[in-house]
Amino acid sequence: MSIGILFKIAAVGILVTLLNQVLKHSGKEEHAYMVSLCGFILVLTWVLPYIVDLFHTMEDLFSF
Repeated sequence: MSIGILFKIAAVGILVTLLNQVLKHSGKEEHAYMVSLCGFILVLTWVLPYIVDLFHTMEDLFSF
């Protein structure tokens, strides 16, 4: 796993947090929720291949 993915996740987290706060203070809670959900889905799509790879490695490690 490269360190670049960690920086991308941190950048998305900071951006989502800022947008979330701005939208909540302007009275658009529904949009803030959607921004948070989209950020979560984006990060999940980046991390999912690593999780699948981890499970394949665990399966190969514990197979007899």
